[in-house]
Amino acid sequence: MNAYHFQDILSESEEPLVRYDACKSMARGYASSISDDEHRLAVARSYCAVLVTSYWNEVNSRHGSKLKIFPVPRDTFLADVASDAEDVAKSTGRVIAQFPDIDAGFLIGSIYTAMLPVAFRSKLGAYYTPPPLVSRLLDLSEDAGVDFSKASIIDPACGGGAFLAPVATRMLEKSKNTSAEWKIRQIGKRLKGVEIDPFAAWMTHVLLESVLIDLCIKARKRLPKEVITVGDALAYESSTKFDLVIGNPPYGKVTLDATLRDKYARSLFGHANLYGLFTDLALRTAKKDGVIAYLTPTSFLGGQYFKALRELLLTEAAPRAFDFISNREGVFDDVLQETLLTTFKKGARRSPSKVSLLVPQGLNEAKVEHIGKVGIVKGDGPWLIPRVSKDAALLNRIKKMQTRLPDLGYVVSTGKLVWNRHKTQLKSEKTKDSLPLIWAESVTAQGFKFSAVKRNHVPYIEVKNNQQHLITRESCVLVQRTTSKEQSRRVLGAVIPQDFIDRNNGVVVENHLNIVYSDGLIREVTVETINALLNSEVFDRIYRCISGSVAVSAYELMSVPLPTIEGLTKLQKIILAGSDRLTIEKCVAKLYGENKVELAESTKTGGNR
Repeated sequence: MNAYHFQDILSESEEPLVRYDACKSMARGYASSISDDEHRLAVARSYCAVLVTSYWNEVNSRHGSKLKIFPVPRDTFLADVASDAEDVAKSTGRVIAQFPDIDAGFLIGSIYTAMLPVAFRSKLGAYYTPPPLVSRLLDLSEDAGVDFSKASIIDPACGGGAFLAPVATRMLEKSKNTSAEWKIRQIGKRLKGVEIDPFAAWMTHVLLESVLIDLCIKARKRLPKEVITVGDALAYESSTKFDLVIGNPPYGKVTLDATLRDKYARSLFGHANLYGLFTDLALRTAKKDGVIAYLTPTSFLGGQYFKALRELLLTEAAPRAFDFISNREGVFDDVLQETLLTTFKKGARRSPSKVSLLVPQGLNEAKVEHIGKVGIVKGDGPWLIPRVSKDAALLNRIKKMQTRLPDLGYVVSTGKLVWNRHKTQLKSEKTKDSLPLIWAESVTAQGFKFSAVKRNHVPYIEVKNNQQHLITRESCVLVQRTTSKEQSRRVLGAVIPQDFIDRNNGVVVENHLNIVYSDGLIREVTVETINALLNSEVFDRIYRCISGSVAVSAYELMSVPLPTIEGLTKLQKIILAGSDRLTIEKCVAKLYGENKVELAESTKTGGNR
């Protein structure tokens, strides 16, 4: 690292954010030059300790104080920092001190996580929350009934203090005109953080004290060290309950030991995800009328692995608000998942929840766009929540629809072939024993077109005698399992014709496709009608209100509310009559109670029937 080059970067602009970005880039580059993960972790912590100390000293100097920094945990630092890197870390602390105090947790935490080894960061699921998202979640908490002048509050995964420092500031803003000593004592009594990473816990304590430094000076009293507990909150047992459980819990799948799996069994279905466990923990930790305010991925709204959690949430608490976060690529480093802010109130009557879009606009600003209100149907099924205002009324109309694909005699499964497990059987030319291999590229906006031109794709596969289960022999609807963000449609399906299957004595469908097929019972609705329904604009809108992911799951497809068999019979007659796409779209829209149809450009001139 070249400190002189760093100073050149700083002199190019007087904007603090530009200087901060240069600091962060230098820190990331320094850490990424270290190949050994254990050594990189030690360097990241040592570097950030210098940075935080520099920041603390700068804040103290501004207030004419000489308070000593809270001591660093023992055995934390195992590596020396190069002298030029240490100079950069000190300069970075001084740069961050130019920002508002409540920004420091996010700015410092972002540098810390950028320097961490990838495996360690993934294990912790550490992503720090930008200030406008924190501010909005505090506002939503107040809307749900939290009184910051007297509420007890916990962040069970407090990271580097991105939430606790703003929470403390909000508590002070709402407090009465009392002495500094009383305010410090109240915050020490009512505010709590838990953090598994001892170094991040240390940062939290320092940054929390930095926003309270005026009070500490006037009261001649420091923040109690007991405010932050180092440990695994999931295993943490306490009889204390809180008025508000708030935070950005870690994300990612995790393997649980027998004790934890038994503890959280009520909210588990299949794989455990950290943020799902922390949601269950929040329900246990909040008072009987307490509020839960979390920033999480949206996957719990519709994913099959979260069905038990959804049912638990609706049993114990009422959803109050959902804020979907726009521009997610610019919000969290290295996170592409759709995320949202949610609030729940325990013990409250369920009523329509407020739904909004939150659009971050710089480091400290965000615009809130109201979408509407929606009622959540009790049970373990996916929650239908609008992403745009025009869908709010649609969802409230259809929430009582009872028909699903299985009611029509259809089920959905993923394609049976995982191609890289059968490489020796793949063939570029047709042989007497080979069958067509159907890839996702064969499903197009114009219907089924047998194709295998993409990289690593070949058109045929030889199926062995003990692999007959791989063969599809009946016409079905194939739906792409993964769509790109650029595609206008989330759900794209096509019928694979029976005559194509018969000519080839069957086909093999690869697992990047979903197969919508008859369950063997007598069916009144044809695959062509099912396909027209799945490819309709209205169905696509509804599906997007279940899932924000580019992945299209079999479970979620089977969860979409559908018109009755009688209604679909009318649609079927229109299709058999050879009607055009617009006529079919109007019919589907009417079955869902929609009067207006707006076809996307990609479907105006063609499409599947």
